[in-house]
Amino acid sequence: MTFVTYIIVVCILILSGLFSGLSLGLMSLDLFSLRRRVKLGNKAAMRVYPLRKKGNLLLITLLLGNVAVNSALALFLGSIVTGVVAGFMATGLIVIFGEIIPQAVFSRHALKFGAKITWIVWFFLILLYPISKPIALILDRALGGELPTIFSRKEFKLILKEQRKLETDVHKHEFEILEGGLEFSSMKVKSVMTPKINVFSLPKSAILNKELRKEIYKMGHSRIPVYGNTKNKVVGILYVKDLISVKINSNATAGEIMRHEVHTISEIHKLGTVLNLFKKKKMHLFIVHGKVSKFTGIVTLEDVLEEIVGEIVDEYDHRIDMRTGR
Repeated sequence: MTFVTYIIVVCILILSGLFSGLSLGLMSLDLFSLRRRVKLGNKAAMRVYPLRKKGNLLLITLLLGNVAVNSALALFLGSIVTGVVAGFMATGLIVIFGEIIPQAVFSRHALKFGAKITWIVWFFLILLYPISKPIALILDRALGGELPTIFSRKEFKLILKEQRKLETDVHKHEFEILEGGLEFSSMKVKSVMTPKINVFSLPKSAILNKELRKEIYKMGHSRIPVYGNTKNKVVGILYVKDLISVKINSNATAGEIMRHEVHTISEIHKLGTVLNLFKKKKMHLFIVHGKVSKFTGIVTLEDVLEEIVGEIVDEYDHRIDMRTGR
């Protein structure tokens, strides 16, 4: 009889450890993170998610099971030893083998071990359903469903910094793009634009002779702002590709060849807004104006993208940083 009791005590202790470990492990798995893993085809997540999404029902089942087996453990130990010794023995066994060890293991490998013993959880979920379901309904009504974790921009940046230190399948340059994508939208046009002093522009009356064309080709720009009587007002954009149809020996002026459609933007606009405007208007260059609507510089699609992906320099760029002129 004593040997059988020992076997029962061991079995109850194992169940106690399972319930305790599963309570911590499964409930610590973020439901929405688990759902994403299911969509990515993670087999362990596919097995655990149907259980984890039951939320309060799963929690109550595991807690009821844990309380029941711990109570049974104390009763069976009482048949082996009596009095204070039984109390200390039950407490020691439950704390070490029923709480500390299983919770330490499941806290680190919740998904891995949880996926392997889902059949046990389903068994007790069905067994205790008549008791746990009414309690779960009350909790669902009182507390509502689980809320997703919402991260701020600053928290995302910290997460990326932490992930860079770990071994992941995301490369260094990909982290840089992600970090740039978080930062660029809050930056203003003024911080990335090419100021007027460094902008290659032409007066409306400039004659597009051979010497001026050489200078234009040497600069390597595809679009050149054209101003009128004063440099503070851009009246058009000269597309260098339009010069192909203009004869070398003609006396055509920049005002005659330029395109009159000029898109302007304020230097205090955020880059997130500017990028959307580039996409919406299908433009590659905006004329930037200050508080008094004076021409203060230009911003290109490349300027905005560089804040996300880093410096972009092609074979025609003669200056690395057009903002400083160096």
